[in-house]
Amino acid sequence: MLRDASELARRLAREAEAVCRHYLSNGKRAGGYWLVGDVHNTPGRSMFVRLQESPKGPAGKWTDAATGEHGDLLDVIRKSLGLRDFREVAEEARRFLKLPRAEPELASKSVGPAALAGSQEAARRLFAISSPIEGTVVETYLQGRGIAHAHHDGSLRFHPRCYYRPDEHQPTETWPAMIASVTDLDGRITGVHRTWLDPEGFDRIRMGKAPIDTPRRAMGDLLGNAVRFGAVDDVLAAGEGIETMLSLRYVLPTMPMAAALSANHLSAIELPSSLRRLYIARDADAAGDAVQATLSQRAADAGIEAIALSPRLGDFNEDLHIFGLDALRTALRLQLVPEDVVRFLHSSTAAAE
Repeated sequence: MLRDASELARRLAREAEAVCRHYLSNGKRAGGYWLVGDVHNTPGRSMFVRLQESPKGPAGKWTDAATGEHGDLLDVIRKSLGLRDFREVAEEARRFLKLPRAEPELASKSVGPAALAGSQEAARRLFAISSPIEGTVVETYLQGRGIAHAHHDGSLRFHPRCYYRPDEHQPTETWPAMIASVTDLDGRITGVHRTWLDPEGFDRIRMGKAPIDTPRRAMGDLLGNAVRFGAVDDVLAAGEGIETMLSLRYVLPTMPMAAALSANHLSAIELPSSLRRLYIARDADAAGDAVQATLSQRAADAGIEAIALSPRLGDFNEDLHIFGLDALRTALRLQLVPEDVVRFLHSSTAAAE
C-alpha cells in the first residue's frame, strides 16, 4: 500500500507518457517531452512534461513556459480534473495505476501546505508584504527593458527575498522579485505573478532575470483574470506579457491595459460589460494569431469592436527596446482608431512635453 504522495508521484513518473495521453489528451509527444497548452489540457505548446529521466531532471516534471507554473504528475491529475481534495487526487492516481485503495486514515491525509502555497490567500499575503518598486532592482530591470517609466497603477511590487524552489528535491532559495497582482474584474486579487531578478543588475543575456531555470512563475487563480493597469471604462488593450503591456503603457499611460500572462489565458480573459473597444496586443507568432482570432470572435459575440495591434518584431517590448519610444509611438498612431489617437496618444505626448 502506498503511504505518501511522493511514492505515488514516482509511480506515475514511470508511466509518464501514458499519464499524459490520458489526462493531457489535447497534447502530443515531441522528442522526450509531452507538449500541451496548459495543465488544464488546453490545446497548444506552452507546457512541456518530461517523459524520461535526463540530466535536466526526473520524468514527470512539467513546466508551463508561459506562466512559470510547474509541478509533477499528481498536479496534472489534480488540475486537469479540477480536483481540490488530495484524497480524490490520490484515489484517481491509484485508479489509473490499478493499485488498491488507500486505508481510510491514510486517504484522509492532505497536502495542505503545498495547496496553501499556491492558493489565492497565499498570493494576497505575498503581495501585501511586498513593497513599492521605486528605487529597487525592479525599476532597474524595467529600465533595462526600455521601460523608463512604469505606469503600473500599483499593480507591481518588490520583494527582496522571494522564495524560489527549483523542485521538490532541492532546497529553497531566495531572490529579489517583481510581484504583480492578478485580479478579477472587481479588482479582487486572485493570484500573483513572480519574476525573479538578478541582484547584480541587468545584462543582455538573461535580460535582468535571475540565473535560475524558471525565473517566471504564477500562483493562484489565473483563468479569466489578469495583471491590470488602470481602471477599465469603454476601451481596453489586452496582451500576454507584463513587459509587453508596460511598453504600450509607456506610450499610452492613460489607456487601461491588462496582461493575461500567456496566450491561452489571453484568449480566455474576462471582458468588462462596459467595454466597447478592445485592442488585442498580439505577439508575432502562431499563438498570437490564434489568440487574435479567438478573442476577436468572443468580442464580436459580445458586441465589442476588436482591433489588433501588431509589433514589428516579436512583441511590443522588443519593439520599444530596439527601436525606441518615438518609433513605437509612430507605429501605434497608425494602428489606433483616430478618436483614440486624440484621446490617449496626443494627450500622453502633450503631458510628456
